[in-house]
This record gives sequence, structure tokens and C-alpha cells, in this order.
Amino acid sequence: MRYTITGRNIDVTEGLKTAVYEKVGKLERYFAEDTEVHVTLSVEKDRQKIEVTIPVKGNVIRAEQVSSDMYVAIDLVEEIIERQLKKYKNKIVDRKQSGGFTAEYMDRDFDEVDEVKIVRTKRFDMKPMDPEEACIQMELLGHSFYVFRNAQTEEINVVYKRKGNTYGLIEPE
Repeated sequence: MRYTITGRNIDVTEGLKTAVYEKVGKLERYFAEDTEVHVTLSVEKDRQKIEVTIPVKGNVIRAEQVSSDMYVAIDLVEEIIERQLKKYKNKIVDRKQSGGFTAEYMDRDFDEVDEVKIVRTKRFDMKPMDPEEACIQMELLGHSFYVFRNAQTEEINVVYKRKGNTYGLIEPE
């Protein structure tokens, strides 16, 4: 695997790099050799945060962990990704999409973990609106996200509530 390790408000020391290589490196048995791993280490006040993103053939495996100690966060994020991979493996075997993973990983059986069940479907009319209006609608409904048709682009977009009382917009490429 090829690593890209960046730091925000933190110097990425050799010790941190070694910890990332050792912990995240345990996942190498699941991925093909040319798989890229993007690791971002950041510090905000007392919060030490690690974000790991692994793009794999049409999907992204991503995990983040926050702790008061960066080394603890690094330990925990590896466990999260491994748990995601066990869930993900059962789905890709069903769809016969093995690209980006090792044969050992694809041949190994994992117990079914937390099956995804859709328990409710909602349908609603989507009138075109701008993102600001969508944010207002989201607030009125008391939701943390809102799906709408963008009046300028005619595409489906999503606005969502972020920390710090700000908003985000998701647009298709």
C-alpha cells in the first residue's frame, strides 16, 4: 500500500509515521499492493484526530477517530476499518466485485455483522430551490440533512448541518 500522511496543526514525526505504518499496515493483507491510503492527522485544542481514506474500485473506505492521545486514535481507527471491511466483503462477494483486494481477503469468510435493513421508505415531491432555501427547510423540519433539486443545475443535491452552526452542500460530479 502507498501511504500519504499529512498533518494539520501537527508535525508528523517519525514516531507518528511508524505508528500509522504499523497499525494501518495490518490492513495490507486485505488490499492490493497499489492501493493508496490517505491519512490525515490533526489537532484542535485537546482533540487529536486521525482520518483514514482508502479509495477502492468505485467505493471509499473511510474512518476517523478522535482521542486526547494521537496514538490511541491511531489504534482505534485500524479496528474501525477492519470492522468495515468485514461488512463490505460480504456485499462485494454478492456482487462479484473483487477489484482492489487480495485473493486471501476475498476467499476468507467473515461472520455477517450488522446487516443493513431499510425499515422505512419516504417519498416526497421535490420542488426546485436554491441551497439557502434548502437549509431553511432543513432547519424548519429539525433534520440534520435535506435532499432537494437544485434550481440552477436541476440536479439532486444534499445540504447538511456541520459543527459550529455551519452548513455543507453535496453535489454530484
